[in-house]
Amino acid sequence: MSMAPPWPFPRVLAHRGGGALAPENTIAAIKVGLERGFRAVEFDAMLAADDVPVLMHDPTLERTGLVGGVVSVIPAAELGRVDVGGWHSPRFIGETVPTLERTLRFCRDHDIWPNIEIKPVPGFEAATGAAVARVTSQIYADLIRPEGEGVRFDPRVPLLSSFAPAALIAARKVAPALPRGWLVDDVPPEWREELARLGCVSLHTNHRHLTAAQARGIKRAGKWLFCYTVNSLQRARTIFTWGVDAFCTDAIDRIPADLTPVSPAAAYR
Repeated sequence: MSMAPPWPFPRVLAHRGGGALAPENTIAAIKVGLERGFRAVEFDAMLAADDVPVLMHDPTLERTGLVGGVVSVIPAAELGRVDVGGWHSPRFIGETVPTLERTLRFCRDHDIWPNIEIKPVPGFEAATGAAVARVTSQIYADLIRPEGEGVRFDPRVPLLSSFAPAALIAARKVAPALPRGWLVDDVPPEWREELARLGCVSLHTNHRHLTAAQARGIKRAGKWLFCYTVNSLQRARTIFTWGVDAFCTDAIDRIPADLTPVSPAAAYR
């Protein structure tokens, strides 16, 4: 039987805001997800040159901005004038890079739960983790419960995640009561020790490499388990039976936002 408490957050998240239907990491993407019934999103936060967190996945603007430029050397205001919607489709021409603050305020105003991936440019791991935690804790200050209440989080409070341990450690120093998850591609043998060292409540992993046995072990250890990026409804149902708590998807037109395990109790055997 699992020792993990019930997952308090939504179970199905729109990847990078709006999945494949909208330009990633934009307010427009989150609106598209909302149109499809998704009140939970995953998106990436990176530091601009003036230490302001903005929504961005890549360290450069080449893919989504179709221009040259390194995000970490451009101020947030200037990034806010870069078109990162036109690459996707004509509908989104003119959509620009939002700050994390603006995005979180939009999420709060529309009752949308965010999983914020701290996505630092190499060398900025600690600074990015600290800045993301600072902005998040300021906007959700009224909902964050004091550290020491275990994993009883208000279900509206964002969860921070990252592949970068230094970012998670810095986030913990700034806002220790915010929930955090460690991102990995493959579940490593030392996952228990690393989650404990980082003070993380959840492990986030690539569903393609996850096994049922690994999932059961993580749940029995009292940790939450999140998967990325699940684009098959059959696969989503399968990993739910393994005990996976939640996942993000690009297929927001094929996987319903309200998908839940058929038998939650069976998932923890």
